[in-house]
Amino acid sequence: MNTIDVHQFKSRIESGEALHVVDVREPSEHDEFNVGGILIPLGDIRVGDIEPIESLKDQEVILYCRSGNRSGQAAMILESMGFTNVINVTGGMLSWRENFPG
Repeated sequence: MNTIDVHQFKSRIESGEALHVVDVREPSEHDEFNVGGILIPLGDIRVGDIEPIESLKDQEVILYCRSGNRSGQAAMILESMGFTNVINVTGGMLSWRENFPG
């Protein structure tokens, strides 16, 4: 699993790069604040419910959560399912909000 920090992640978003971003938090967390990733909670990934990203196994997929823990778990699971380029956002949305308030 590769990692990216929130500064690198934000820079890539702002550059307009076409990214495949997945939020692995719960729906209420996603509704409260997100940075544009599609929502696939960690529980869904654990049971293999990954239809929205199934076709991305050979492409870069960036995962984020609240702190980087759940997205790290999701990255390991996706790698075991054959995903070849999974990236975890270290520090998650806690770090994002700390570094980029407002």
